[in-house]
Amino acid sequence: MTRLVTSEMKNLASAAEIINNGGLVAFPTETVYGLGADGLNENAVKKIYEAKGRPSDNPLILHIQDISEVEPLTIEINSTAKKLMDTFWPGPMTLVFKKSAIVPPVISGGLDTVAIRLPENKVARELIRLSKTPIAAPSANTSGKPSPTKASHVFEDLNGRIDMIIDGGSCDIGLESTVIDVTTLSPVILRPGGVTFEDIYKLFPDVSYDKHLTLDTITDTVKPRSPGMKYKHYAPEGELFILEGNIEKVQKYILENSDENTAVFTFDGIDFDLPYVRSLGTSISGSKLFFDLLRECDSNGITKIFALMPDKKGVGFALYNRMFKAAGGRIIKL
Repeated sequence: MTRLVTSEMKNLASAAEIINNGGLVAFPTETVYGLGADGLNENAVKKIYEAKGRPSDNPLILHIQDISEVEPLTIEINSTAKKLMDTFWPGPMTLVFKKSAIVPPVISGGLDTVAIRLPENKVARELIRLSKTPIAAPSANTSGKPSPTKASHVFEDLNGRIDMIIDGGSCDIGLESTVIDVTTLSPVILRPGGVTFEDIYKLFPDVSYDKHLTLDTITDTVKPRSPGMKYKHYAPEGELFILEGNIEKVQKYILENSDENTAVFTFDGIDFDLPYVRSLGTSISGSKLFFDLLRECDSNGITKIFALMPDKKGVGFALYNRMFKAAGGRIIKL
């Protein structure tokens, strides 16, 4: 049985002891809950993959609690990385560096790089401080399922597979961090998140998205340079479809193809006369609600979900990215 505890200091001390002894602890961040292990202990990190059922070529992120902890993990910190760290850390941004020899190969999925993040969440940072080691942590869910934004989501997926879950309440952002490759001449966004393209553009007008983020299909041929790039992710038990196009045609299509087990995810100002309609609000609020609503649908036996295409500006592109992955690339254009 997995221990579910509050974020009191005595519990964080116990959690740090578990980490130091090679165990697994789920903890809150501002993005989603992470499943943590000692990032420099190869055997401990392997337990993460086993607990989640995660493919071994899907890299992990090392979480630190101070910028000074980056240097030992990398062989180079260039001016681009320094500027991004100074501007956006602590916060929902992960940077991909060339890794040093102390980083176990299992962390990077066989690549010569390492992904590092300095989270803003105080519980997460205190746990890392007490553990005195970088904590490797993907999202604390069964691989492929919607990411957890509450401790109850983690318990639902991983009870009995891990040692402890720290309940720190609901996550503020609700989508995983932005991942940026800083090993290239210009920064490349590998995964969109709370730090947006527009935010980075203000510092680096040559910033770009990785080409795989703009594909209309999901491919298994790419070797993932970041978590979330290759595999179908965040998927509910029912089928999810993204609908794009003229709103009257979208509404007509939904009404003609819905039954009692169909859910609709809409946005402010667009409603449907159906029994199971959930508003994501705006692209910003939708980012926080999306994973929660997917899990709600699973709990209610929903077999089909129609989600309206979000505005792809700002955090809306991160929401679209998660929708696209959850849908397995299924977009219906009307």
